[in-house]
Amino acid sequence: MIVDCAIYQDGRRTHTPDDLSDALDQARAQGDSFVWVGVHDPTEAEFAGIAAEFGLHPLAVEDVLKAHQRPKLEIYPDALFAVVRPLRYHDDSGTVSASELMVFIGDAFVVTIRHGEAATAAEVRAGLEDRPSVLKHGPIAVLYAICDSVVDDYLEVAVELQVDLEELEEKVFAPIGGDSARIAATIYEFKRQVMEFRRASGPLAEPMARMAAGGMPYTPRRTQPFFRDVADHLTRVADAGESLDRLLSDILAAHLTQVGVRQNDDMRKISAWAAMAAVPTMIAGIYGMNFHHMPELRQVWGYPAVLALMVTVVLVLYRLFKRRGWL
Repeated sequence: MIVDCAIYQDGRRTHTPDDLSDALDQARAQGDSFVWVGVHDPTEAEFAGIAAEFGLHPLAVEDVLKAHQRPKLEIYPDALFAVVRPLRYHDDSGTVSASELMVFIGDAFVVTIRHGEAATAAEVRAGLEDRPSVLKHGPIAVLYAICDSVVDDYLEVAVELQVDLEELEEKVFAPIGGDSARIAATIYEFKRQVMEFRRASGPLAEPMARMAAGGMPYTPRRTQPFFRDVADHLTRVADAGESLDRLLSDILAAHLTQVGVRQNDDMRKISAWAAMAAVPTMIAGIYGMNFHHMPELRQVWGYPAVLALMVTVVLVLYRLFKRRGWL
């Protein structure tokens, strides 16, 4: 459904039109105006009228209705079509969620379509309405502001993920605790968050590079430095994502190594205790055989001597294993 619609003239909001067709004709006639339509999770019937009014390409309309698109930039005869994926970090669960925002810009119109919960388009609209000096540059200013806001959010999410990663690192290298069995699962869950982060931010690099290089329709030459700035920030985002992924792999490897070391320690302890138990078991087994002729079998001191021998051997083995760090 349409959540907001307005005509902007010289960077300022003038009024909400009753008819999109008349609004577009009016904006084109004035020359310094454009129509901005905001849509949220449209159905095919709802978006058909908008697509017809603005002459949107059927392939782009199909992408809008199906959603689940990668970040991209497409050139169509009457519009420039961009897809970005805003990210939000949830403090309560420590997870990252991605929404989808699609933008059509033409000679005198902007259509933004939001899928998901992120209110990026509404926030950008409110911010631009307070900055008419930026908004007066027309539809391209809206696309720039959306891309700039989305990439800035990526940087903030990267910072939050870095904090979570440091906490996870402390857990991995802390002494064994009650939650040690959950560490591997936590690492894999965190890796999924980093994957979601890189899946949203990585593909956006190519569209921003194209916008910064110039030669795109509805993109004046004077806007190139602004998109270069967004592309530069996106490079920092890519570096942060790669660093997170690499450190996470290192932490996982360190955790698995620690698990192996602990298992070896446990096996040494088990082997040491088994060796100490084996000696008295062996002696008792020998004297448990029913032979008539055995050394010290008929001696009065035979029983305590055998017990003393068992205790002595066990104590010697215990001191030996203790000195070597097996116990």
